[in-house]
Amino acid sequence: MELFKYMEKYDYEQVVVCQDQQSGLKAIICIHDTTLGPALGGTRMWTYASEEEAFEDALRLAKGMTYKNAAAGLNLGGGKTVIIGDPRKDKNEEMFRAFGRYIQGLNGRYITAEDVGTTVQDMDLIYEETDYVTGISPAFGSSGNPSPVTAYGVYVGMKAAAKEAFGTDSLEGKTVAVQGVGNVAYTLCKHLHEEGAKLIVTDINKDAVKRAVEDFGAKAVDINDIYSVDCDIYAPCALGATINDETIPQLKAKVVAGAANNQLKEARHGDMLQELGIVYAPDYVINSGGVINVADELNGYNRERALKKVELIYDKILKIFEISKRDQIASHLAADRLAEERIEKLRKSRKQFLRDPHSIISRRINR
Repeated sequence: MELFKYMEKYDYEQVVVCQDQQSGLKAIICIHDTTLGPALGGTRMWTYASEEEAFEDALRLAKGMTYKNAAAGLNLGGGKTVIIGDPRKDKNEEMFRAFGRYIQGLNGRYITAEDVGTTVQDMDLIYEETDYVTGISPAFGSSGNPSPVTAYGVYVGMKAAAKEAFGTDSLEGKTVAVQGVGNVAYTLCKHLHEEGAKLIVTDINKDAVKRAVEDFGAKAVDINDIYSVDCDIYAPCALGATINDETIPQLKAKVVAGAANNQLKEARHGDMLQELGIVYAPDYVINSGGVINVADELNGYNRERALKKVELIYDKILKIFEISKRDQIASHLAADRLAEERIEKLRKSRKQFLRDPHSIISRRINR
């Protein structure tokens, strides 16, 4: 791939390639944008088919974090790391400590956290070498596993989407089809069950399905049937790209709201949902509870404060629907616009300060 052309096209700031022969570390740190603050984004470890695929994933994920952090109202930019390797057998202490030293060398421009293929224990090893890491063990004053908080954010965001679609945010009596019942989705199901929602679930992991059936009275269906079930809300909580040309015609739901990343296979699928009158809660906004939670660690973690910030996802989702109607665009584009407007406002204020710093200081004093 022509890396510099790609970076220029999508306005990336920095890509750092990290290698440590002794530990086997092969990592790519990508910093997309630091307008709002240092770049925060997790470290993903995956068995990529090629180095080019790993670069593409790091670039795509870093840009996504810029939008997620901006839309969430965080004073943080977007970045991401991918480590090439099998998380089940290639990990070792030396690898993550070497990686921590590379992060330390960026002097705060990038802050990491766990992601697919990495754990709290991996973050603890990174913490041995740098303070620029979140999601470490609670023993160090951190928040630990972010899954419950992510689930809570999806839950409140789903309520906002229900209000837009049904005129009320109550989920009592609503049928929610949940695709994937992993850690985040299980906790989401718990919230939904406690409010009186009816659950339909599926997962390739039969034990996860059995657990949801036993704990919440959920109805289990085949993984290929989840799209066409009679339901009010479809909640994609596993793989991305489940909103596509094949599944959209099958949907009976009036709302799509779930925890999965990259739910739309292509941007045009968001337009298709809009045309069909299906309310879509943009994925990187509704699932931002995890990053909001770990970002609170940067101020000295306070769970109550973090949860109050996560509850604001409800208002963010409603704001996106307002922009969608105001500008006559689909909600996924409205979410992008919300993030872009925030970034652009700060860029303009910085340009104004560079032109005339004294006028801005004077205005602040006079206020």
